[in-house]
Amino acid sequence: MKAIIFNGSLERRSESTSGRISQYFAEKLEQSGFSSEIFTLADSGIPLFDVTLTKTPLAVERMTQLFLDADIHFWLAPLYHGSIPGVMKNCLDWLEVTSGHYQPYLTDKTVGLVCWADGLHAMQGINTMDVVAKSLRAWPLPFSVPVIRPALFDHEDPTKISSLYADKFDKLISIATTKKIERI
Repeated sequence: MKAIIFNGSLERRSESTSGRISQYFAEKLEQSGFSSEIFTLADSGIPLFDVTLTKTPLAVERMTQLFLDADIHFWLAPLYHGSIPGVMKNCLDWLEVTSGHYQPYLTDKTVGLVCWADGLHAMQGINTMDVVAKSLRAWPLPFSVPVIRPALFDHEDPTKISSLYADKFDKLISIATTKKIERI
């Protein structure tokens, strides 16, 4: 099975928050026997959504194929001014090019949601992604991970995800890959 890790941040550095979370998910999915690909929005070349174009941009075709081929999605986003980054929503809007498909948009795809903020409001980003996923006919998991960024990394080794959030990410991955909610 295939998984896509949708890094909806504009951070490009592998040591950034989004880079570290993306890498954590990729490693854990590989350990679970899943192939995964990190789709980094900052490197994607996705243009502004434009319904008047007569030809779908190549970057959009590539993104659409990756999203459709994946069985499981993990959407990762920072909270920007009370929501997900506008460029992330723009990228998801491009899935409109699949409207004529037999199974359009993200029909029946499973989506795990992660959002981080410096304060306590990351759930606002989760709620936005949940609405968008449902609008695209996907199935958001009944467990998501709103992250308080100052607690995300281990205090003794700031290059590692803290045990608090590693446990939550592992649970999200487990639910997505097994379709079961169990104690881990």
